[in-house]
Amino acid sequence: MTETTEPVIAFLGSGSMNGSILRGVLASGVSPERIRATTRSEGSGRALAEETGVQVYSSETDGEANARAVDGADLVLLGVKPYAILEMCDEVRDALAPDTLVVSVAAGITLAAMADHLPEGQPIVRAMPNTPSSAGRGVISVTPGQHTTEAQLASISDVLSQVGTVVTVPEELIRAVTGVSGSGPAYVFLLAEMMQKAGEKLGLEPEVARVLAKETVSGAGVLLSPEDADAEALRKAVTSPNGTTERAINTFLDGGIEKLVADAAGASAARGDEMEQEYCG
Repeated sequence: MTETTEPVIAFLGSGSMNGSILRGVLASGVSPERIRATTRSEGSGRALAEETGVQVYSSETDGEANARAVDGADLVLLGVKPYAILEMCDEVRDALAPDTLVVSVAAGITLAAMADHLPEGQPIVRAMPNTPSSAGRGVISVTPGQHTTEAQLASISDVLSQVGTVVTVPEELIRAVTGVSGSGPAYVFLLAEMMQKAGEKLGLEPEVARVLAKETVSGAGVLLSPEDADAEALRKAVTSPNGTTERAINTFLDGGIEKLVADAAGASAARGDEMEQEYCG
């Protein structure tokens, strides 16, 4: 982003995900004067303002905090819990400019539901980040609404790219994103947890097993980092015929790991569908 094209960005809610994106945008060189944020408590708002230098409005002391933050903003990121997204849309709708892009980073809220609670024709985007975004290594899907221009989609993709890799998907495939990357970090953490327990059963001290499992998983992630890295090719490269790794991999495959992972991702996607029904009707 260049100074002449920096959008004015309002972060409504500054919790873990919106807060991570906000800090990533600042780290990219965007001026704090171009950013507003809201918090629930006055104390957290004061701390955020002191840390980042951005203008912060607290709903604890200002009932119009969210509306003030979006006034004149080019991009508005809704970073509250899913059940509160539509209520927030109602709260700020009269303060939005017609070309302000409204972006939800919450699961379970459809484009159609947001459109029903915003002015007719308002540009909207659904974004699905994951927790590694807090370390600048997330992957984030974006899904534009029908009134969102290519330039607006490029603008929010630029913002989100400060905390990870951005992909564009149609709304019907957000459930797949949820199953693979939205919930995916927990799958990897579970594998590390199980590796640690396996090491302990093989006789390692708990702390030694923890370090071995943690560093192995994080190190493997580094090998997967290059854009052209391929998981299957990396696995085959370290699996010597009739060796120890091949024996372990075959145990995973014979135990049905492929179906188990597919079932787990499917269960996550199905829960996403249920949330849409709960929150959007």
